[in-house]
Amino acid sequence: MAPALENHPGGQGGRPVNTEANTARTDLEQAQARVRRYLAALEARDVEAAQRHLAPDVRITGPGGRTWASAQELVANSAGRYRRIGKHITQVDCLRGDESGVIVVYCSGTLHGEWLDGTSFAGVRFIDRFECHAHGITRQDVWNDAAEHRLRQAAPPSR
Repeated sequence: MAPALENHPGGQGGRPVNTEANTARTDLEQAQARVRRYLAALEARDVEAAQRHLAPDVRITGPGGRTWASAQELVANSAGRYRRIGKHITQVDCLRGDESGVIVVYCSGTLHGEWLDGTSFAGVRFIDRFECHAHGITRQDVWNDAAEHRLRQAAPPSR
């Protein structure tokens, strides 16, 4: 079989293309894009769009170990905590997981939004870890400093 050449994606100057590396890069890029679209849909409270990025057997674990099995459950929980919430993503890292084909995506940055009492917040650190397969996101683990931020807001001024 002849190697892929310049007219194929990634080819340069008639040199063979490493299609395995291109496929791997593409898979990682697709997983990252899926996670970004999912998070954007959640921020817009478009539950149906968010759910389309999740596998049927998804497991979502939030701060404190609470778990949900759908975007709808996650958004319903957030509605009891925030009037609105969003993420400023500053870094996304993707890597291959085990032999099952899982791609692990780490997404980090800061949260911004408004608490139920109308108080605005920003700069709250977060990191999300996703496991992505061809059929969707199968796992999301969420960590953030929202509770610490609330404690600092509630604390009396220091002398």
